[in-house]
Amino acid sequence: MAALRNTFVFCSRTIASGLTRSPLYNIRQSTARCLATGQYQHIITDTKGEKKNIGFIQLNRPKALNALCDALMSEVGQAVQQFEADKTIGCIVLTGGDKAFAAGADIKEMQGLDFAKVYRGNFPGQWTKVADCKKPVIAAVNGYALGGGCELAMMCDIIYAGDKAQFGQPEIALGTIPGAGGTQRLTHAVGKSKAMEMVLTGNRISALEAEKAGLVSKVFPADQLVNEAIKTAEKISSHSKLVVAMAKECVNTSYELTLKEGIHFERRIFHATFATEDRKEGMTAFSEKRAANFKDS
Repeated sequence: MAALRNTFVFCSRTIASGLTRSPLYNIRQSTARCLATGQYQHIITDTKGEKKNIGFIQLNRPKALNALCDALMSEVGQAVQQFEADKTIGCIVLTGGDKAFAAGADIKEMQGLDFAKVYRGNFPGQWTKVADCKKPVIAAVNGYALGGGCELAMMCDIIYAGDKAQFGQPEIALGTIPGAGGTQRLTHAVGKSKAMEMVLTGNRISALEAEKAGLVSKVFPADQLVNEAIKTAEKISSHSKLVVAMAKECVNTSYELTLKEGIHFERRIFHATFATEDRKEGMTAFSEKRAANFKDS
C-alpha cells in the first residue's frame, strides 16, 4: 500500500512538472497573475482624461514590434473586460508604439501549429474581446498595422492614424490568409476592389490612403495622435454611457441586416431610449439651455 502511495505521489509530481514546462500552462499562469495583481507583461493600462474616465491600453512588446502573441491578446481581452465592467469608464483607447501599432500576429508562435490544433482551438477566435466590447474603443495607430495588427485596429469602433502609419494584410506572402476578420471587415470598410488588391498582393497603404478609402477616420501628426484620440474619447464619455452603447449596437448591426431590417431595428432602439432617464434629462437640459447631467440610466 505504501509503495502504491509513493508511486502515485511520484506520478503526480511528474505530471505537474511536465505541465509547468508546457507553453499553455505558462500562459495560463501568467493570466492568473495578471488577474490577481492587475499587472501585465505585454501591455500597459491606465486611465486618461481630465475625469480619468478613459480606459487606456498600450501594446508593449517593442522588441517584437508588438507582435500579437497569444499571451498579449489574452491580456488585451482581460483589460478590455475590466474597463467594460468599470462604471466610471466611458470609452477605451487602444494604441501601440511609435514604430508599430502591431506588426502582425506572432509568426514564431504560429509556425508550429497544424490544422487540427487551430481548428480545435478555434484560433484566433479568442481575439474577439475588443470587437465584443459594448463600450466604444478607439484605435490610435502609429507605425505598422499589418496582418493581425490591422485586424485588431478594425475590431475597434474608430481608427485614428498617425501620419506615418501603414496598413496592410500581408498574409498571402506567408502562404495563408487573414484569419481574424481581415477579409471581412476590410471589405466593409474600403470596398471589394481595394480589399482584394490589399489581400491578394499583400501591399500596404499609407495613413492618407487609408483615410481616403474609409478605413481611417482622421490622420494626425504622430506626436499628437494619442492626445487627439483621448479628446474624442472624452467627448464620447460626456454622453450617456447607456445610450452610447445603444447607438454603437445600431451602427454595428447595420453590417448584418438589410436596409429595411436595419431601419426597423434602429427604430426599436430609438423607441427604447424613451424608457431611459437620460433621454428625459437630455431633452429637458436642451429645453432649459443647460448642460445635461446624465446618470447612465
